[in-house]
Amino acid sequence: MRIDDQFEYAVTLSDKSAIEHWNNTVLAFLAHSAATPEHLAKTLEADPDFALGQAARGLFCLLLGRREMTATAFEAYVVANKCRKNHQITGREETVIEALNDWLQGFPGKAADRLDDVLLKYPRDAFILKLIHAIRFVLGQPSRMRSSIEGVLSSYEEDHVAKGYVHGCYSFALEESGDFERAERIGREAVALQQDDAWGLHAVAHVLDMTGKAEEGIRWLDDQPQAWEHCNNFGYHVWWHLALLHLDRGNVERVFELYDQKFRKDHTDDYRDVSNAASMLVRLELEGFKVGNRWEELASISEKHIEDSCNVFADLHYMLALLGDNRRQASDRLLARMRTFGEEDSNEMGHVTKVAGSPTASGLMQFKNGNFFSAYHHLAEARPLLRTVGGSHAQRDVFERLTIEAALRAGLCQEAKRMIDERTRLRGGPDTYGETRMAQANRMMEATNLMQSDHLRFRTG
Repeated sequence: MRIDDQFEYAVTLSDKSAIEHWNNTVLAFLAHSAATPEHLAKTLEADPDFALGQAARGLFCLLLGRREMTATAFEAYVVANKCRKNHQITGREETVIEALNDWLQGFPGKAADRLDDVLLKYPRDAFILKLIHAIRFVLGQPSRMRSSIEGVLSSYEEDHVAKGYVHGCYSFALEESGDFERAERIGREAVALQQDDAWGLHAVAHVLDMTGKAEEGIRWLDDQPQAWEHCNNFGYHVWWHLALLHLDRGNVERVFELYDQKFRKDHTDDYRDVSNAASMLVRLELEGFKVGNRWEELASISEKHIEDSCNVFADLHYMLALLGDNRRQASDRLLARMRTFGEEDSNEMGHVTKVAGSPTASGLMQFKNGNFFSAYHHLAEARPLLRTVGGSHAQRDVFERLTIEAALRAGLCQEAKRMIDERTRLRGGPDTYGETRMAQANRMMEATNLMQSDHLRFRTG
């Protein structure tokens, strides 16, 4: 039977009681709610033959970026495919199933393109919009993320149940595209519309971090716990953002407190949680702070994922953790696997691994070994394409800092100054890291010029 969902589009169900659970699943997904799997389980319990729900299960698994979830995603595709053969499902539902297959074949970009096409036909479908947004984020495609939303934004009028969530997504796309003023305004409006819009809340935090307004960012997050207290592991990421803002202000004791008591309290093995932690420890060490034995548990988790080949962003953070704990054999294995995967696999992740992942991983290893000139050249090679590994500017900034640091330690002052200038322009304003490293580069330049001065040269005769 056909029943309209909350967006007024038909879905194909065998049991009409499943529609309430499905609507709740979608709203929970939009809110990054910890209850999302529970609502989806209730949906499929009520109607195991719900093809769209099965396809959603598969896509949710792939978004986790874990090798062991690929089998579950494939099983969901098999069930969804069987359901569509046994029932006359809608074209919209068909497209989501095919998008799942695209990604399983190694082409998430094709999946996003397919979903973009169907979104234009069903513009009020915030579920498909959010799926596209999530996949484009994994692929590091902010302009495509933005254009996808802008093509349908006018369809989200005041009465749309998901308007706030959609505007929160738009805010993030604007921020990643460098339109900071609009991003902040729309993000604040999104949270006002939907008080549990954690993504919109975090989009504004991104703006305030990128534009050097750390104190305002701290207040923004501290004052609105209702926007993220319901979250799944995304809540850890919001705590990470708060720690990042405190680090900029030099509140290192607070950073360690947030690390131990909030975003790394539970020692989860989700790659996004490991990434939060590993990138923060690197930032702390670059500022000269000892992090104790915190690398050990991250490295133990990372060593189990060396063979994943699911997500290059994850691989690079696993490398940070393995190097942080001096696990040389494990880091060698990860680098070798990345190089082999990049050379032998022709899918999208293989290409990104080859052009951005492997050079970056090589640079990280050289940096750890103290070979800063070599580290700089590896990292600089990957730098123009690094956004293709996915994540946000704020997340990838750890690699930007390491590239700048390698240049400074190698005595490449001009290169360091150029990168710091580029970083500041990208961010829309200076931050403490950029200011301190620029001052360091200038001092090094002055010392070099002084040593080369004719007045100091020894003269004979």
